Amino acid sequence: MEKNAKIYVAGHRGLVGSAIWNNLRAKGYTSLVGRTHAELDLLDGSAVKRFLDEEQPDYVILAAAHVGGIWANNTYRADFIYENLQIQQNVIGEAFRHGVKKMLVLGSTCIYPRDCPQPIKEEYLLTGPLEYTNEPYALSKIVGLKMCESFNLQYGTNYLAVMPTNLYGPNDNFHLENSHVIPAMMRKIFLAHSLHEGDWKSVRADMDCRPVEGVTGAADKETIVATLLRYGIAAEAVTLWGTGRPLREFLWSEEMADASVFVMEQVDFKDLAGTSKEVRNCHINIGTGKEISIGDLARLIVATIGYRGRLQFDATKPDGTPRKLCDVTRLHNLGWCHKIEIEEGVKRLYQWYCQSINPSI
Repeated sequence: MEKNAKIYVAGHRGLVGSAIWNNLRAKGYTSLVGRTHAELDLLDGSAVKRFLDEEQPDYVILAAAHVGGIWANNTYRADFIYENLQIQQNVIGEAFRHGVKKMLVLGSTCIYPRDCPQPIKEEYLLTGPLEYTNEPYALSKIVGLKMCESFNLQYGTNYLAVMPTNLYGPNDNFHLENSHVIPAMMRKIFLAHSLHEGDWKSVRADMDCRPVEGVTGAADKETIVATLLRYGIAAEAVTLWGTGRPLREFLWSEEMADASVFVMEQVDFKDLAGTSKEVRNCHINIGTGKEISIGDLARLIVATIGYRGRLQFDATKPDGTPRKLCDVTRLHNLGWCHKIEIEEGVKRLYQWYCQSINPSI
């Protein structure tokens, strides 16, 4: 990509989009374009067309999506499939109609079958049933990568799809129900720790920054305690969903951004298509190739925060996919490898979270 090329980053305020934006800026790209949801609703095809008519970007990075954790995926199934399909349909379709030179579409490793051989290679796509709890979201992301593949094969475009593992990092969503596993765990354990230590200043600061069910730090102690208890948060114990046994892989979001920009700069569809008559599975897994159990992850966060209460799991709640480890051979062969391990990442995220509550820290 040329340093002065116009690059549209869809979702530039989100977890990955903001990291991609900052990575591009740091590498000297001077003409970045972004719009908030309030400024541009990607579900509105006419609005997307008008935006691309006006901006005429050279490159597009689609990091916008309707995302959430296991509870949100399983509860809002229609929203997850409809909104993600609509976003992809509008952005990919208009990018094609406007002659965008190259595009990167972000998906998720939840696209793979629930009981997939481990580690998961790109060619395992569509070889078995999906995990039920996130099936609608996974299907939408499969359609997104197949749209890229199909446009490339029919029209000779250069649209690439990357499938990141579980991500965490600055600007993550720490909602107690709708967030991903690490931010949800971290906030629950932080609040339990603050209650255990009698640190009401931190509890109130947290809930002023991110109210729970409309309850802020201004509420009385009894209301706050009762509200948090509904989410398994108490001074003496914190309760997390599932058994703690599933294994997960995690990648620091700023490294996902670096991998994404690397792919945009260094990789083309022809590098992935091969010579077979039937071209498929040209997406790229983005991850670390390393895993940790949910239980061990929780214990790592407990140790990082210093919580001295009990950690317990509610086995009546779903675990999700038992194991989901990426095979990152393709990514490594292309020339990119992660550097930040989970222990360092958890420390960084906890520091960021504390600063988000109290910027003076």
